[in-house]
Amino acid sequence: MPFGQVVIGPPGSGKTTYCAGVSQFFSSTNRDIAVINMDPANDILPYKCDLNISDLITLEDVMSHLHLGPNGGLVYCMEYLEKNMDWLKGKLNALKDKYLIFDFPGQVELFTHHNSVRNILEQLTSWDIRLTAVHLVDSHYCTDPGKFISILLTSLNTMLQLSLPHVNVLSKVDLIEKHGRLSFNPDFYTDVLNLQYLLDCLQDDPILKKYKKLNEALVGIVEDYSLVTFQALCVEDKASMMRLTKAIDKCNGYVFGSMEDHSLESLMSCAVGAEFEYDKIKDVREKFMNIEEDDEKLLHEGDTGMEDEIN
Repeated sequence: MPFGQVVIGPPGSGKTTYCAGVSQFFSSTNRDIAVINMDPANDILPYKCDLNISDLITLEDVMSHLHLGPNGGLVYCMEYLEKNMDWLKGKLNALKDKYLIFDFPGQVELFTHHNSVRNILEQLTSWDIRLTAVHLVDSHYCTDPGKFISILLTSLNTMLQLSLPHVNVLSKVDLIEKHGRLSFNPDFYTDVLNLQYLLDCLQDDPILKKYKKLNEALVGIVEDYSLVTFQALCVEDKASMMRLTKAIDKCNGYVFGSMEDHSLESLMSCAVGAEFEYDKIKDVREKFMNIEEDDEKLLHEGDTGMEDEIN
């Protein structure tokens, strides 16, 4: 029974970098994987590509012969693949028993409005491939309340459209404050806590203040569904990659595979997930954020208090 990840997200969110990183990471953990490029416009790949959609169709050819723009060309490519799933099935049969990583293009409309990608994924799952959608968004959007609300809506829409087990990821957390300081602690953004605080921040903006009712309605949609949370990721950080891999493995059921592949100890550790919520974002705060001296003191006191309570 093959397992895999469907890597999606807006342009620039780090999908291809993640695929290269996860390929190296799994190689070091002896997981046999195959990376599949599903982006017909991606002709420079930083990873070993085991299957390439460009062998079937390329965006350049579509734009040249059908006189379409890049967005329309990508839509056509996905529709063409949907009509030629026998080609994909034949190629996947040669990758039997490997863990599959599908690197999809970054056009958001393919996952929020258009049906071809959803139909392709439904066909893949009908072949008994256990998939998890890994949706990457750039973490620097957290520094702007309006942009953060927009990625919440995009993530929610994608979850509802694809109907797959889903893990949302804040990528590039090592650059999380590149465009400004965060208004709240990292766990506010990863756990998507009380969004009323974001509304209060939006009211401070004289341009967005007049859209108060609209902002309240958008935030209400996210909170009513109560589906969106995020994992923090720095591809270069092994602990961050391990934490994300555990979350994905629980979603697609890989962790519950045969006992020949997983020791009982690792199975129970991943299944129970006995990890303090604060530990999930502690390394983000300590490694990648500019913590003021007072904040560092409070952070140290908080760690000491937790240790005393545990002891």
